[in-house]
Amino acid sequence: MTLIETPRLKLRRFREEDLDSFARMCADAEVMRYLGGPADRDEAWRAMALFLGHQDLRGYSVSAVVEKSTGRLVGRGGLWRPQGWPGLEVGWVLERQSWGRGYATELGLASRDFAFNELGAADLCSLIHPANRASIAVAERIGHHLLGEIQLLGRTTLMYGQEAPTYGRQTP
Repeated sequence: MTLIETPRLKLRRFREEDLDSFARMCADAEVMRYLGGPADRDEAWRAMALFLGHQDLRGYSVSAVVEKSTGRLVGRGGLWRPQGWPGLEVGWVLERQSWGRGYATELGLASRDFAFNELGAADLCSLIHPANRASIAVAERIGHHLLGEIQLLGRTTLMYGQEAPTYGRQTP
């Protein structure tokens, strides 16, 4: 089941057969450097299960990001708001081979639009490590602006975001 589709990507629920590709991405120290470091295969499995549970509880979640032209899993992304989270978050993580192709912006824009147009969200955020310049640029391209710093999971995190009324006036 496709949850969100863009010209080049499908965001869909994770499947068991995604584990090999997802685990490789999670084990890549460069990909995971701003997300707490590399994760092993068991942690990748638990993350997939967590995303599926979030989907069942909230009706949306972080999804498997699949390249339409190849059918290959290239990352994870979408909407996330577990209990205690500071807001409805738009997020993205891509395998290194998919960096620089505009995929993060593409899935960020589609997730933003889904949140505002389908879920009726009043506002959105993206929580970003202060040194992650690439993700800061994506957040700005999807219309977010810096809201400030917060402490999240024991780390200083930048909170970018936007409200629904300003969304229609943004230029990606």
